[in-house]
Amino acid sequence: MALYDYDLFVIGGGSGGVRAARMSAGYGAKVAIAEEYRWGGTCVIRGCVPKKLLVYASHVHDEIADAAGFGWTIPEAQFSWPKLIENKDKEIARLSAIYVDLLKKSKVQVIEARARLVDRHTVEVDGRRVTAQTILVATGGRPERPQLPGIEHSITSNEAFHLAHLPKRVAVVGGGYIALEFAGIFNGLGAKVHLLYRGAPVLRGFDDDVRAFVTEEVKKKGIDLRVNTEVEAIEKAGAHLKVTLKGGATLEVDQVLYATGRVPNTRDMGLEAVGTDLDRRGVIRVDGYSRTSVENIYAIGDCTDRIALTPVAIKEAMAFADTVFGGKNWAMDHSNVAHAVFSQPPVATVGMSENAARSEGRRLDIYKTSFKALKHTLSGSSERTFMKLVVDRDSQVVLGVHMVGADAPEIIQSLAVAVKMGATKGQFDQTVALHPTAAEEFVTMRTPEPEPVEPGLEAMEA
Repeated sequence: MALYDYDLFVIGGGSGGVRAARMSAGYGAKVAIAEEYRWGGTCVIRGCVPKKLLVYASHVHDEIADAAGFGWTIPEAQFSWPKLIENKDKEIARLSAIYVDLLKKSKVQVIEARARLVDRHTVEVDGRRVTAQTILVATGGRPERPQLPGIEHSITSNEAFHLAHLPKRVAVVGGGYIALEFAGIFNGLGAKVHLLYRGAPVLRGFDDDVRAFVTEEVKKKGIDLRVNTEVEAIEKAGAHLKVTLKGGATLEVDQVLYATGRVPNTRDMGLEAVGTDLDRRGVIRVDGYSRTSVENIYAIGDCTDRIALTPVAIKEAMAFADTVFGGKNWAMDHSNVAHAVFSQPPVATVGMSENAARSEGRRLDIYKTSFKALKHTLSGSSERTFMKLVVDRDSQVVLGVHMVGADAPEIIQSLAVAVKMGATKGQFDQTVALHPTAAEEFVTMRTPEPEPVEPGLEAMEA
């Protein structure tokens, strides 16, 4: 007789949890998975997939405007937000159903209910208690809003996907990738957008040149970007909202969207009671193999706050399943993971920023270029593209690749392979350019930037 009901019990039906459950079952484990809301997690239900669909929709306005330069005359277009949301919802429902179907085909028991830990081997779910030798927590994260007067009048990215109508005026609060993406979506679909960020420039954590460049490009799109700006209060003003900024200035808008951070979904799960180590934000602390402080309990994905990206959660899931049930012992490598921001224009990067590389004491060769893409020589758009290579001077290994401009995520995905393999600048140079493309600039940049002057040295030399 088996000691436990299951070999593995997974809490959370997002991309990471589903992949771990399916792979583990494929190795012969008896697996159950519980999800309290909808299958697919943040990415499929209220994150990257629906967001990208809305981004596509928001590009159409610019494409129509650009068409005139290529000889097209297009009658005035009409846009329907309800139709877009209806079509988006159909696609999300289709994808969610596929997740369930894949789980069932993998012989994983699917439980649609909230699960909570009772002890290190026992889970309470759907009004009963079940036991498992190994428990995997993959509960993801959720948006967090600050406490300020009237915050209840705002929404987050979760609610933005289900608005009944497109607001005419929107204040987006934040300067990270979610804030930039939704600012671009609403702006592209015809709303007047105010992007309010308490720092400067946007995209904290990215390369400084990228941050400065995208800040200026976002302004070109007509977005009212205000840096070093903080919201003090939000209040109802008839059918609208009044946003009061620090310093006394006010804005009248129809919707306020907060995109100022996310926290793990670990509240009231019984994790602390069974001895699992969490930080003050609820992040589950894990080792390189995704094992928590409780030997048989593991955690992957956004609830561990390592790199909050769906492909990372999936790779962590694969490492977990291979190691625990597949007899293939390996840990997820979190270095040189590519990132993309589907802003307008989009941003993509892989590897180290210039600041990060210099902080390690490395000597660097920096290559940069900025130009108007061939398309815009006829379209009339003022949008520009930026590219940057961060190269270790001594080894000539390319440490970082950064881009702002059309198709940046598609281009950087391929270059991420080269960076992961440790390609050198010489190998980039030996690669024949594919012309005419924007991507060819990455293999044709030849002259490094002048060495930066240390603060104070300019005055001494003068």
